[in-house]
Amino acid sequence: MDQEYIIEVKETTIFQDGQTVLDHVNFNICQEEFVYLIGKTGSGKSSLLKTLYADLPLEIGNIQMVGYHLPKMGEREIPFMRRKIGIIFQDFELFYDRTISENLEFIMRSTGWRDKAKIKVRMAEVLMRVGLGGVNNKMPHQLSGGEQQRVVIARALINEPKILIADEPTGNLDPSVSEDIFKLFLEINKYGTAILMATHNHFFIQKYPARILKCTDRKVLDSNKVSFNLS
Repeated sequence: MDQEYIIEVKETTIFQDGQTVLDHVNFNICQEEFVYLIGKTGSGKSSLLKTLYADLPLEIGNIQMVGYHLPKMGEREIPFMRRKIGIIFQDFELFYDRTISENLEFIMRSTGWRDKAKIKVRMAEVLMRVGLGGVNNKMPHQLSGGEQQRVVIARALINEPKILIADEPTGNLDPSVSEDIFKLFLEINKYGTAILMATHNHFFIQKYPARILKCTDRKVLDSNKVSFNLS
């Protein structure tokens, strides 16, 4: 894999439930780049993201993801690839019967962390980075939606990923909270982590311009190559 790229997608077809949703997909994402992914509901955004982190199988095409060649990757390699990717969902996917520290520790132990002291230190680091020092013993329901999303971002940062893949991370948040969360992504990106963010929020795109990939008519358009409308 060319070291310049975190993601390389070549002549790839994306399927969902046996149906082609995107065809002849070609794009690269560089280290430290911030990229928006847009498109109407059902246009294939989530299916594309799921294919990138191997939640959906790659049947046609070539994808190299954080140094892994997806067509040749075995099932046992998927967890190791995902340790280099931070995945952030719209609906948080926290364990609501566990404290914040227990939520983070579960992920850490499942990705190979064993030393209790190191777990404690790293947990404090990522929570401080997202502005949530002191919430370790709280339950998720005791936090606001914005705070829960910050926990999700902290969880995604634990293994120092090369890229964060975020699927509508502000979709369930109030506008004022959404912008604070978005600025956190910008801050993370500034320190060298690439970001691929699916969003319907054109306010962000207009206020904080960056490269855009658009899913439409079973294609992925790249603002680095062609002009298109956001809608």
